[in-house]
Amino acid sequence: MIRRVLLLSTSKVYGSGYLGYCDAEIRAFLEGVRRLLFVPFARPGGMSHDEYTSVARERFAEIDISVMGLHASPDARRAVREAEAIFIGGGNTFVLLRDLHAAGVLEEIRQRVDSGIPYMGASAGSNVAGLSICTTNDMPIVYPPSFDALGLVPFNINPHYIDPEAGSKHMGETRETRINEFHVFNDVPVIGIREGAVLHREGGSLRLAGSSGGILFRPGVEAEELAPGAVLDSLL
Repeated sequence: MIRRVLLLSTSKVYGSGYLGYCDAEIRAFLEGVRRLLFVPFARPGGMSHDEYTSVARERFAEIDISVMGLHASPDARRAVREAEAIFIGGGNTFVLLRDLHAAGVLEEIRQRVDSGIPYMGASAGSNVAGLSICTTNDMPIVYPPSFDALGLVPFNINPHYIDPEAGSKHMGETRETRINEFHVFNDVPVIGIREGAVLHREGGSLRLAGSSGGILFRPGVEAEELAPGAVLDSLL
């Protein structure tokens, strides 16, 4: 089993267009792919499936990859089984996981990734690649049958990770506080990936790419700063 997984912190960073900040990583990761199955279920900002798929289609046309939206297939499971590569976009993680369940494709996606096809996720699509969605930042606007996710990596993700701001007068919870609360009840490692960070798994190899790094949280252990280029094979 060689899992090929590229997990993006976000779809956009300031000063770049859709997936522009990680163009080199995407081109290398999807080298040789000509057809991409896009999952628009997370619906960022309430965008329709067709609208979201059009955004992805326009972007990937720049690198000569055609895009089909999973929602448009008359047989979602067959579309996954025949996919050359899969990309799950960002938006609301609870909506995404609910609709993956409704389409009946969770196990099919796992099996296809286990067969070696590339899986790419951004934001919510990165959340569902972990063991559960319990470390998402999203509001639970719908209720999926389970919080368990795809388990393509043996830890949880917290995309859009924000460090506490020095001197801030904000008295609410920081992202670190919320992850520590998660660890009161769970022993799953969590990687917070800042905007512009990318996690790249190739089989038994895991590294942190991109420009901004991340934070590794484990229960009972001081949080560990992860610099761009960090090798994280020990987490697999």
